[in-house]
Amino acid sequence: MADNHKTEVWLRGPLEGVPPLLQPVAHALLQAREEVNDLMVDFPEILLWVKPVGMASPGFHLQHLAGVLDRLFTYAKGEALTQHQLTKLSLEGKMPEINYSVITLLEIFNRQVDEAIKQLSETDELILTEKRGVGRAQLPSTVIGLYTHAAEHIMRHVGQLLVTARILRG
Repeated sequence: MADNHKTEVWLRGPLEGVPPLLQPVAHALLQAREEVNDLMVDFPEILLWVKPVGMASPGFHLQHLAGVLDRLFTYAKGEALTQHQLTKLSLEGKMPEINYSVITLLEIFNRQVDEAIKQLSETDELILTEKRGVGRAQLPSTVIGLYTHAAEHIMRHVGQLLVTARILRG
């Protein structure tokens, strides 16, 4: 985090409206949002799609952060991905025809975090162990498994984005 004296989200107490068992997921998503937004302040637009030594670009990570939340939370609801979601997935990491700015990509990610927190707050803890299928193959998971993996996966990409952005800024 850019502001090291700031208390991490998980130490700020429970989030109102989020069920107790889903607090760690919500905390992780909000922590990721804070870190990504702090990291990308004044990030040079010209570097957004650069892949240093073949690593994924910052633009990819920003697209992927939002996309992963969207997809995994869709599966958690027991729904299949829409054609729009599948198209967005296929375009992740490719420089878009519409030149998205850092600010636009952050807005998309921030909105997706808000939607995820809303979904968590509307989730009944009694369904957390219900089975959910993932992907076209309907690989086995559960509601809590999808939410937990979403938080873990997001934080993994935040770490990768942090390294890539720092390398690119030199």
